[in-house]
Amino acid sequence: MIRDGDRFVRCGLGHTHWGRYGAAGLLVHHDGQVLLQHRAKLSIGGGTWGVFGGARDSDEDPVAAALRETGEESTLDTGLVRVRGLMHEDHGGWAYDTVIGSIPSTVDVEPVSWESVGAAWVPLAEVPGMALYEPFALAWPRLLTCLRRPVLVVDGANVVGSRPDGWWRDRAGAAARLRDSLESLRAIDGFAPFDVAHPEVVLVVEGKASGIADGDAVRVIAAPGSGDDTIVSTVESTGDAPCLVVTADRELRRRCAAVGADSVGPGWLRRRL
Repeated sequence: MIRDGDRFVRCGLGHTHWGRYGAAGLLVHHDGQVLLQHRAKLSIGGGTWGVFGGARDSDEDPVAAALRETGEESTLDTGLVRVRGLMHEDHGGWAYDTVIGSIPSTVDVEPVSWESVGAAWVPLAEVPGMALYEPFALAWPRLLTCLRRPVLVVDGANVVGSRPDGWWRDRAGAAARLRDSLESLRAIDGFAPFDVAHPEVVLVVEGKASGIADGDAVRVIAAPGSGDDTIVSTVESTGDAPCLVVTADRELRRRCAAVGADSVGPGWLRRRL
């Protein structure tokens, strides 16, 4: 099937690329391994290893394109993939997006198109030693930092209190409204090391707001005492996963930085809701 994105184009850097509207690929991982495609000899970069992917169509975003292309080129059930973020490479008039996702287990995957001769789950430590497709090899050091699910931790009391809208009359109701608005967060820019992140969202509440329940896509943590202490311990529990804390409290931001988290103010969050 010929699609409207199937065409060679020349980018602003003078390189020739496949994909009239850009291209996208899927880097999926599980338990210290990533799924790689062995490219057929007649394909671009033939004989090397990279990720499944291809040209975007005019009506597709990078995630849709990467999942569709992977489904067309392999037996992987892309419905199992949980997208964690994107890495964007702009070549001037043409761009490639690597969609990073996780999967519950390392299921058997076989190639199903002429573009591939194999597929394999490869331990992370072995990837640099393989014959990699050059663009993938150049991107690998950064991609390696994007394999843990990002976590967004929201200081509920601080964010709610940043607007004088009568929140003090119903603290639980104000916190619940914040939780509900956070449900809309699906793709967030400005969340290093991703260009676009699909994070786990954690809302920390305290005091009279402590009784609100989890949302559909928002985990609510009720602080048993100090909200700041709970936020710091939540950050520590994420290990080496990218973590971003939303708060305007300078001392809390200092404490979060000390345990490896970046921080932004409530205004950053409100612009994305």
